[in-house]
Amino acid sequence: MDSQKVGASDIILTGDRTTGPLHLGHYVGSLKNRVVLQDVCPQFLLLADAQALTDNMGNYVKVRDNVLQVALDYLAVGIDPAKSTIFIQSLVPELSELSSYYLNLVTVARLERNPTIKDEIKLRGFERDIPAGFLTYPAAQAADITAFKATVVPVGADQVPMIEQTNEIVRRFNNSVDADILVECRALVPEDGARLPGIDGKAKMSKSMGNALSLGASEDDIRQAVKMMFTDPNHLRVADPGQVEGNVVFTYLDAFDPDRTAVEELKAHYRRGGLGDMVIKRRLEDILQTLLAPIRARREEFAKDPAQVMAILKAGTQKAREAAGRTLSEVKGAMGINYF
Repeated sequence: MDSQKVGASDIILTGDRTTGPLHLGHYVGSLKNRVVLQDVCPQFLLLADAQALTDNMGNYVKVRDNVLQVALDYLAVGIDPAKSTIFIQSLVPELSELSSYYLNLVTVARLERNPTIKDEIKLRGFERDIPAGFLTYPAAQAADITAFKATVVPVGADQVPMIEQTNEIVRRFNNSVDADILVECRALVPEDGARLPGIDGKAKMSKSMGNALSLGASEDDIRQAVKMMFTDPNHLRVADPGQVEGNVVFTYLDAFDPDRTAVEELKAHYRRGGLGDMVIKRRLEDILQTLLAPIRARREEFAKDPAQVMAILKAGTQKAREAAGRTLSEVKGAMGINYF
């Protein structure tokens, strides 16, 4: 992502589903950029427990317990609660009320055509047994974004249709009340548009697929993950030429190795032969150990006082409620239903 596209007058809304601790894919895709952006403009970070329940209903313990786990990851990577407002989605009822109004501005057919929703429905195998809360998530996300008058929403390329639908709802509401109450937003997409692949070479790093390396990974976890990484199956001997494209180790070196010249030299050496997989894996392991050691240490320190972490979330949630309440009051006032 290019933080230069964000200015002091912007407001950011982003967050994560509370279905498990965060991993390296989250770090590359968004977390490290959030740390930078919190010094640029106001930032609201959503612990999306309500959204997580749309396909985890009945698994309440998983969703509840991971509120703390995701919060620990935020704090461990350098999110500063004095600069970024971290809040719990389900404790801001104003979001649910806004969502209920927005659902009147969108049709079921339009929700079903949303490419992101279509892909997620297929991924989860819902077919026609789609939880209503899952299908209507675009309206709920529109509530999350507009409640804070967010102008920038960092997302992956696959989430851009959700932002487009949010702006459709914004325009439809503003037209219905003949006033510019809600604010349109823009997606902030990583410039390469890429996701960090899983350690098994699959296209996406995912907790559920068991191919992720968590931010709290131990030294041994990191060592074992790197050993398991997919390289080039045809690179059977050190002397053999190897393929860099699709080689997960080189993909990770591209993402994490600050010495770009050295990485390009390694690629050239690997392509012509004479460079073993263990050499590049040792380099990657050293880099990941160096990156994750301080994050793990900070995470462990914060985890010693969960009550203090929850106090941070309580304060952030109160601040979020105040902001969302102002927007809700404007929305109801524009509709003429602020009766008292």
